[in-house]
Amino acid sequence: MKNISVHILFFCVALAGFSDSATASQIRVATFDVDATPPVGSELAYDPVRKHGEISLRCRGLTILGSGKPIVLCAIDWIGVANASQDVFRDALAEAAGTTRDRVAVHALHQHDAPRCDFSSEALVHELGITDFDLFDSFFQRRVIRRAAVALKDALKGARPVTHYGWGAATVKDVVSNRRILGPDGKVRVMRFTTARDPLIRAEPVGVVDPEVSLISFWNADAPVAILSYFATHPQSYYRTGIPSPDFPGIARFLRGQGQPKALHVHFNGAGGNIGAGKYNDGNTENRVLLAQRLADGMHSAWENTEKYPLGDSDINWKSEPVSLPLASHLNEKSLIDKIVHNPPEGYEAITQLAYLRRAKSGHKIDIACLKIGDARVVHMPGELFVEYQLAAKAMRPDLHVAMAAYGDYGTAYIGTEISYAEGGYETSERATNVGPDAEADLMDVMRRLLGAN
Repeated sequence: MKNISVHILFFCVALAGFSDSATASQIRVATFDVDATPPVGSELAYDPVRKHGEISLRCRGLTILGSGKPIVLCAIDWIGVANASQDVFRDALAEAAGTTRDRVAVHALHQHDAPRCDFSSEALVHELGITDFDLFDSFFQRRVIRRAAVALKDALKGARPVTHYGWGAATVKDVVSNRRILGPDGKVRVMRFTTARDPLIRAEPVGVVDPEVSLISFWNADAPVAILSYFATHPQSYYRTGIPSPDFPGIARFLRGQGQPKALHVHFNGAGGNIGAGKYNDGNTENRVLLAQRLADGMHSAWENTEKYPLGDSDINWKSEPVSLPLASHLNEKSLIDKIVHNPPEGYEAITQLAYLRRAKSGHKIDIACLKIGDARVVHMPGELFVEYQLAAKAMRPDLHVAMAAYGDYGTAYIGTEISYAEGGYETSERATNVGPDAEADLMDVMRRLLGAN
C-alpha cells in the first residue's frame, strides 16, 4: 500500500510538472551586439575620422522568438540609416532571424560624430559621376550590416526563455528643451540648437518636450535578459571632433550596462526632431558627462520603478503598415541635379533629397510598426520626428504604457507637425525636410490604427 501511495505521489508531481511546462510561455529572446565604429580615414557625418576615442559606437538589438515569425529590434549609433540602406539592413537581419522585413525595425540614435548610411545617395554619386566625394561610401557600413546579421544568427543558438516583462518610467531632469522659440506672431523667433552659447537663449522656457524615459525589460524569472530604453532628444553635446562618439545617450547606456551587466541594454531615440539639450548646454565639453549622468539617473529611476508582469505567447504581437508620405513641394529633380552637379561638396543635402524623391516616386512605402508586449506598446517611426507625435501617441492610449522609437528610415529627414511648416525655423526649411505638412494627418491616422485608438 505504501509503494502504491509513493507511485501515485510521483505521478501527480510529474503530471503537475507536465502541466506547468505545457502552459508556460514559449517566448525566448536572443541579443546581439557588434562594434559599429568606423576606421580612421573614413567619413563621419561631417568630417573624416582622425582617431578613435575611449568609447565605441555600437549596433545592438534583440530577436523575440515564440510568437509568430521572429521580431527583430535594432538600434545603431549612427546619424541615420536612410532609403535603400534600410532595405539592405532589414533584409540582412530578417534572413538571419528567419523572418520577413516587415517584422524588423532598424533605428539610429542620431549622434553627429557618427557615420551616415544611405546606399541610395551613394548610387546617385556614382550615377552622376561625382568624384572626390566620399561621404556616402558604404564599404564599412555594409561590413557592419553583415557582422550584425552574423551576430544575430549566432545569438539564436543561445536564445533565453523569457517568463516576464517589465515596464518602468521616470522623469529625466535638466536634459531636454524645445529648439523652436516662437515670437508673438507665432513664427520661430530664434532656434535653440543643442549647443546654446547665448545665456538669453538658454534662459527661454523649456517649451514642449517629453522628459520621460521609458524602460521595457525582459526577464527569465528573476534574471534580466534585455533592457530597452526610450528617450526623445537630439543627442549632441558637442561634435565635429573627428572622433566617433555615441555622445551622452551612449555614455548613459554604458553606465546603466555597468549597473545591470547580466542584461544587454539597447537604447532607442524617441521623437526628438525639435528638442535637444540647448537650455542646459553652453558648449562646455564637461556637459557631455553631466548630461549623460542625468540621463543615466533617469534610467536608473525607471529601473527602480519597474513592475514585472507574466509574459505569455499571446502577450506579444507585431503590426506593421506601409505608408506613403506626401513629398515636400520644393523637391524638384531638375533643380536638385543642377545643385548637385554645380556644387557637389556643398550639395550633399541635395543628393539625399534627390535619393528620397526618386524612392518615393518609385512607389516605395515606409513601414510603420507597433510592438505589443502585454500592456506596453512601442511605436516604430521614421525620420527626425517632432516630439508632438510621441506625446500624441501616449495620449491616444492613456490606458497603456506607450513608448516610441523614431529615426527609423532617415530618408524623410525632418517630419514636422502641420502648423510647424508655417511657423518657419530650420527643421521645416527646404534644406531640412523631404515631406510636406500633410504628413501629420497621415502619421496620426496610422498611429491610431496601430494603437487601436480609433
